[in-house]
Amino acid sequence: MTPTVLALALGAAFLHAGWNVLLAGARDVECATAVTVLLSVVAFAPVAILTWETEPVVYAYAIPSAGLELAYMALLAYAYRTTELSVVYPVARGVAPVVVLAVAAVALGEGTSFGEAVGVLLVAAGVLLVRGLRTPASRGAALGLLIAVVIAAYTLVDSRGIEHANAFAYLELILAPAGVAYAAALARVRGFGALRAELGRRTVVAAAAAYLAYLLVLLALRLGDAAPVSAVRESSVVIAVGLAAIVLGERVGRGRVAGAVIVAAGVAVLAFS
Repeated sequence: MTPTVLALALGAAFLHAGWNVLLAGARDVECATAVTVLLSVVAFAPVAILTWETEPVVYAYAIPSAGLELAYMALLAYAYRTTELSVVYPVARGVAPVVVLAVAAVALGEGTSFGEAVGVLLVAAGVLLVRGLRTPASRGAALGLLIAVVIAAYTLVDSRGIEHANAFAYLELILAPAGVAYAAALARVRGFGALRAELGRRTVVAAAAAYLAYLLVLLALRLGDAAPVSAVRESSVVIAVGLAAIVLGERVGRGRVAGAVIVAAGVAVLAFS
């Protein structure tokens, strides 16, 4: 991996962790999430229009993916409002690749290597440490697992859908309807004023960070191999836990930090297997 690719992948990791922390620290997490997604859609729109390239069959994937993205937004916002990011984020981001691997092995009949098995065990051990070995199952861990399943589901759908459109057009087809639907539901319950109240520096920065994180990953994948890029990107798990302690004031003990590191290591092993 060249220094340029490493810098791009690390930059994406910091930005991804950063926009999640910004949302988790918002006054109204649900409305801030909706506004951030809508701002991202607007930011992507010019690039998507100029580079638009889709096949008719793409809608067979974009429609279910948009539904899954809507579920992801709602679950993520609820999780950040009611539980700690330092639990939800490592579990969700770490378990999702494991679910994808399991579906590929069981449903699609793909084999599992020794390295992949080791990666799964590392992720499982890391999740246990993040949750806490001496504590009962927490809401944060449960929500993280549920979010991981949703991430895995849209990942599997998108892996096929992206073959029928360029990246920017495909992302717009998914996020635009999901973001509008989520914002409309919130506006109906809380009023447009609640959404307008979250339109500010925090959501603008979060939207820009989300956009740039995706762009940096695209650039890294263009210049380097997918496995090491994916592995470095998952350092966002450790970064998010650190930011949760510094920015959000969450009580992050050594066990949770160690768990986040092990989760990231497990995902890295999966990426290289």
